[in-house]
Amino acid sequence: MCQYVEDHSCRFHPAQVKLIQATNQHAASRMMGDPSQHQLMQNMCRLIRAKKTLDIGVFTGCSALAIALALPSDGKLIACDVNDDFVSIGKPYWKEAGVDHKIDLRLAPATETLQKLIDEGQSGTFDFAFIDADKAGYDSYYELSLKLLRPGGIIIIDNVIWSGSIIDSKIQDADTVAIRSLNDKIQKDDRVDAVMLTVGDGCTLVFKHHE
Repeated sequence: MCQYVEDHSCRFHPAQVKLIQATNQHAASRMMGDPSQHQLMQNMCRLIRAKKTLDIGVFTGCSALAIALALPSDGKLIACDVNDDFVSIGKPYWKEAGVDHKIDLRLAPATETLQKLIDEGQSGTFDFAFIDADKAGYDSYYELSLKLLRPGGIIIIDNVIWSGSIIDSKIQDADTVAIRSLNDKIQKDDRVDAVMLTVGDGCTLVFKHHE
């Protein structure tokens, strides 16, 4: 059924297909987001005509490639990661797809990169953010992204179901607790509207309120 849904949802650029295949050969391939989420990100970016975007947690660059393909020629994606070895897998495919000029890779802790953008006066200027990084940092990434997002902008957060662990009260490891806490926080957050979807390992779409 999952394959049927993917086959009837996704329209990928040839470079995306190649990068997904290359990532699936990697020992850490489980870190790659569900391909249907890549299509969802592209659809959301096109819907709001996004030009200025964030990718927090790049891994091999599948999410960055998906977002960049949905941006206009003068669009910009700031991609945050700390591991250039992983990111280097995706760079040739960014170039093959003709979007490498849109991607500004920042190799540093994402909290530092996001805070620097805020300090530079870029709050309220981003259209879209995707969060799929270390789970302990999720709350910080959410708060910083929300500051950077314009009213009406969208954040997509991955792994919010966490293989079902979030509903098992006996599971109290740091990652599960962090995801569970953010899920509860967003549900009550009057700064946004949100919907949790069962795509992949679960993703939450967060819509920042217009002021």
